[in-house]
Amino acid sequence: MPRILVADDDADARERIAAILQKEPVLSVVFATDGTEAMAEFDKAKPDLLLTDLRMPNMDGLDLVRAVRDRCESTPIVMMTSHGDQQLAAQALSAGAASYVPKSEADEELLNTVQHVLNLSTRRSLRPFPAELKQSRMVYVIHNDSQMITSLVGHLQENILQVGLCDESEQIRFGVALEEALINAMIHGNLEIDSSIKEKDPAQFDSLVQQRCNELPYKERKIEVEVELSAEQIVVTIGDHGQGFDPATLPDPTEPENLEKVSGRGVLLMRSFMDEVQFNDAGNRVTMIKRKK
Repeated sequence: MPRILVADDDADARERIAAILQKEPVLSVVFATDGTEAMAEFDKAKPDLLLTDLRMPNMDGLDLVRAVRDRCESTPIVMMTSHGDQQLAAQALSAGAASYVPKSEADEELLNTVQHVLNLSTRRSLRPFPAELKQSRMVYVIHNDSQMITSLVGHLQENILQVGLCDESEQIRFGVALEEALINAMIHGNLEIDSSIKEKDPAQFDSLVQQRCNELPYKERKIEVEVELSAEQIVVTIGDHGQGFDPATLPDPTEPENLEKVSGRGVLLMRSFMDEVQFNDAGNRVTMIKRKK
């Protein structure tokens, strides 16, 4: 049973978070009222994921992220952000947090984000591979299928560990960035669905995704993934068959008015966890580079 350690000094917020996470009965939740208490509880609870507010007394969320990263590289951290937290959030992502959820979107996004990050953090090779992988080039073509995306992300996570490109913490963050890029290629590229629909009506958004996955011309479109991997870096290029967009129109997700929106979060995570992120002029291909630290 995955155990979630939640750090938040607001009693009402803790109650709201508990109600959201308890929708998934396999999750066990432990609470702390600030960062100092969370660090004390961390050693006892041995959580599978830390969920933390950014602004707390005694030890804030940023210092908590740093302290947990120093103690344990494999425990993923998800932040909860509020309006005005953009600078702290950017610093926490740089310090080792794996994702974030705007508090204003917690009802729709929190449980899904926690489940995704848990899945990305628990993927390990079932059997040791006897050969030493030095370098490879791979090309994949996948359908608009979230399960295929999940499988490909897990496969590439294992590969970057095998070549010694990163530790477990960076493996999780690489997986988060890659999954966001693949989902963007499917939803916004091939299916041509705008994030604004999700912000207004999540149920309508999910229904439209299912509809377009089964109707022409959307269902015939594929996602193409080119991967060049070595012990020094991984270069992933993801292309879709959609109409594309003007990359110059991408909003800055670190701006206060954008941090609380669902749209733009994927691009922020991609840019935070990869060393380079470049879109082509047509906006239907993105190249991401992760280098060995």
